[in-house]
Amino acid sequence: MSACPNSVSEQAWRDSGLALWEIERFAEVARQAATAGSRQLLHHFGRLERIQEKGSAGNLVTEADFAAEAAVLAVLAEATPELGVLAEESGRRLGQGSPLEWCVDPLDGTTNYAHRYPFFGTSVGLTWNGRPLLGALAAPALQQFYWAAPGLGAWNNDSPIRVSDCQELASSLLVTGFAYDRITRLDNNYAEFAWFTHRTRGVRRAGAAAVDLAFVADGRVDGYWERGLSPWDLAAGIPLVEQAGGVVCSYDGSPVDLASGCLIACTPALRQALVAGLAACTPLSGASYGAPELDGGCQMPTP
Repeated sequence: MSACPNSVSEQAWRDSGLALWEIERFAEVARQAATAGSRQLLHHFGRLERIQEKGSAGNLVTEADFAAEAAVLAVLAEATPELGVLAEESGRRLGQGSPLEWCVDPLDGTTNYAHRYPFFGTSVGLTWNGRPLLGALAAPALQQFYWAAPGLGAWNNDSPIRVSDCQELASSLLVTGFAYDRITRLDNNYAEFAWFTHRTRGVRRAGAAAVDLAFVADGRVDGYWERGLSPWDLAAGIPLVEQAGGVVCSYDGSPVDLASGCLIACTPALRQALVAGLAACTPLSGASYGAPELDGGCQMPTP
């Protein structure tokens, strides 16, 4: 199953003017970097000495995050010193004027990792002018290694992958997540979770956005939606879904924007049902889940 010509990753490739051999080279670098990060994750798994919160409540960081990021950045610096990098822990390092930029999540699913729950990985994506182009995800505890690039397809453990052929919401298995600000705002995805749970075979919450996207690409789940995400959560996963024949868009069906932090990823047949379902939802009252203090305050709009 090939990617749609109008997909974000295919358009980014056309606009970049990169030759296929250059795409192959960058894809190899992404794979090497993700592998290097995942080795650090396995090394520290179950042996953490410090678990801290950063920023909002529940947003954890560990020594494994930093070790994995250092390993990824070392690979990228050696292979592509001219390119910039946006990494979760160290921020942005400017390149030498190229519109290509690496986008790195050294440990996607830190909370899972800290609890020895096996849904986590190292995600390395490459963007062109802020649009996802290609990427790799190593999920070492699951023994899964995903990568995708335009012109090369989507792969898991050396086998080509594609999204499922699910045609209707009632037959679908979906996955979603909840942002760290869920305890401080009414617009927290609780209503959407209930709405889709009632109309599908089920909704899962795995706790790692990049793994969720990889599972859509691999046909293990049929669709995914979430808000409150960062570019490093999405940069590798979007090409995976698109190159596996899936579709990715914003909540309203418009082209996805990494800066918005929200997206839908699914089989082509489920796109409109997910857009319509999200539009039909309004936030639940805080009192309905034991947080009446949220009902009287001003809430930030959904990104």
